[in-house]
Amino acid sequence: MSSGESTTDRLTQSDRLTPAEVTEVLALARLAGDTDGADPFDEHTLLRLRDPQAAARHLSTHAPDGTLTGYAHLDTTDPTSGVGVELVVRPGFRRRGTGRALARGVLAATPGPVRAWAHGDHPAAAALAVDLGFARARVLWQLRRSLTDPVSEPHLPAGATLRSFRPGEDDDAWLALNARAFAGHPEQGRWTTADLRARLAEPWFDPAGFLLAVDAAGRLLGFHWTKVHERPGSARIGEVYVVGVDPDAHGGGLGRALTTAGLAYLRDRRGLDRVMLYVDESNTAAVSLYERLGFARWCGHVNYHLG
Repeated sequence: MSSGESTTDRLTQSDRLTPAEVTEVLALARLAGDTDGADPFDEHTLLRLRDPQAAARHLSTHAPDGTLTGYAHLDTTDPTSGVGVELVVRPGFRRRGTGRALARGVLAATPGPVRAWAHGDHPAAAALAVDLGFARARVLWQLRRSLTDPVSEPHLPAGATLRSFRPGEDDDAWLALNARAFAGHPEQGRWTTADLRARLAEPWFDPAGFLLAVDAAGRLLGFHWTKVHERPGSARIGEVYVVGVDPDAHGGGLGRALTTAGLAYLRDRRGLDRVMLYVDESNTAAVSLYERLGFARWCGHVNYHLG
């Protein structure tokens, strides 16, 4: 969410965006991200924007000259559990009521529960959420560390080895492991074959940086999927995209070993000097592990609920 009081903006709604409209929304998101230091949309929303078959509702505001001043994306895949919302206002058109108009349009279009992300936890978004009756429900921390600092050697449990992910061969086994590792996670544990393949098709995907831990029989025990962010005008940064361990393999240090192996890969094979990751504030065990590995809090992303 992002706050904005111009009543001259025209609010429109649609179930589909044209390719030109998608390009316009993505340009707005990049501009807002550069201005705010935090992108307004997460990866899930960006993928859905580029998927014409995704179940979504799109709200847009335009100035009299046609300039796109704001946009709200409504993920209507599962309206019973709550419509997911992400919203952005063009930096030069803030503090004019555009954000509030979009938020009210979201509520008018959504009779059930609403879950809205405020990336960067900006005060204006928090104030708008409070005014509209949203409750702060979840905090996702972004942590960062330098890769020029020492990275400890990975010590795998006895009998475990590392290899790279093989697209088309490991898909089903990885999805099963991911579901087990994240059984209680509101998003990650629900990944489908389509979710996986959408990411395997992304330009950033690198199978060599998708590390799998296997036992002597070849059974998957855990994984560390790394990612590299490359954006024109910005320094490259690595990401601990997802680390997961089979519940039956917990307690042997595999999560730490996988994490450090991925950090070494990003430093030594990809030539990066910094890395980030996202972790739920409530996952105290993971937060503690990452802090012991040299990560520190960079910013927070807040999920607000209504209904």
